[in-house]
Amino acid sequence: MLYDVELTIEHGYATPAEGARTHVHLMPLTVPGRQSLITGMISATPLPDERLDRTDFFGNPVTEFAWRKPLDDLVLHLQARVQSFAAPSTLDLAPDLPGLARELNGVTDLGPQSPHHFRAASPRVAPAPEMTQFARDLLWPGITALQAVITLGRALYGEMTFDAKATDVNTPPAEAFRHRHGVCQDFTHVMIACLRGIGIPAGYVSGFLRTIPPPGKERLAGADAMHAWVRAWVGIETGWVEFDPTNDLLVGTDHIVVAHGRDYSDLSPDRGVLRTFGAQESSQAVDVIPVPVAG
Repeated sequence: MLYDVELTIEHGYATPAEGARTHVHLMPLTVPGRQSLITGMISATPLPDERLDRTDFFGNPVTEFAWRKPLDDLVLHLQARVQSFAAPSTLDLAPDLPGLARELNGVTDLGPQSPHHFRAASPRVAPAPEMTQFARDLLWPGITALQAVITLGRALYGEMTFDAKATDVNTPPAEAFRHRHGVCQDFTHVMIACLRGIGIPAGYVSGFLRTIPPPGKERLAGADAMHAWVRAWVGIETGWVEFDPTNDLLVGTDHIVVAHGRDYSDLSPDRGVLRTFGAQESSQAVDVIPVPVAG
């Protein structure tokens, strides 16, 4: 599938900010065999005084902006074209959980894709007894790591309720799990904590999701938002798989990857500092539009 992606993030300040610095994870990744970034551009209004484009430890594109003049508002804008490839269907070649532990012990690589970075607690996600027990109760003798990922994701989808007003960006996973509600970030953090608790390396994926309006309804331009889902390592043979617990499905061509990390703190879309006081408002609008392919 070929997609055009457009994202606008707007920040408004009741009192002009005397200066600001931010770094953003917004540019879609090129992932061999998964997706290809054909073209992309990130811009900021007003024009920044400084700009730096770089790559972080996990291989994600990062853009840093800085302003030294007063700001009444700030707009970040992304335009990109992305090719998404369908993953071939394969047999479940993942080991059972004891076998996964043995395979992990044999992994010596500590590069960005190493599963060892995704096994222990990270800044926003720590395994908790209640979440680990929830995951353990779903297991059966001989269950493979892949089966465990799918079973857990589906169980969380059934247990938790999507509620955009129930949590905010700083809600701990344990709280979202205790009340069984939240948004995609909460579903993802809870699933990561559960998987790590039973020995499966798991991380956070940020990106975009193509949404399809109900029959007979027109798609609302700019109505979408950024999305999040889970990435889990299920053995040497299969490697990393992705599951979307908010929607109860293995990730396919409708999911566009922006960044990989241990949790939200590694790849927040827009994070920075500014000198101001008073109220602030932010909004986000996303369009993911399929591009017809000739022939």
